[in-house]
Amino acid sequence: MIKEDRLELVRVGNHAVEVPVEILIEEGEGGWSPYFSLQEMKKLEAVRLALQRGDLAEAAKYGRLFELLPISA
Repeated sequence: MIKEDRLELVRVGNHAVEVPVEILIEEGEGGWSPYFSLQEMKKLEAVRLALQRGDLAEAAKYGRLFELLPISA
């Protein structure tokens, strides 16, 4: 089993959080690789729920918080 650090973007509405997570990669053929551990999924879900509630301070505890603004081309 190989562990790799990545950044996942959780977006709700016009806000997004860049969350550092660890993914698990199985060596060899078959399986459901790559995947998140239960702990990492709970972290991503906590960020999503915080953004849905509008609790930006709580969401920012997990990573970098962004406000997305549309631009006209």
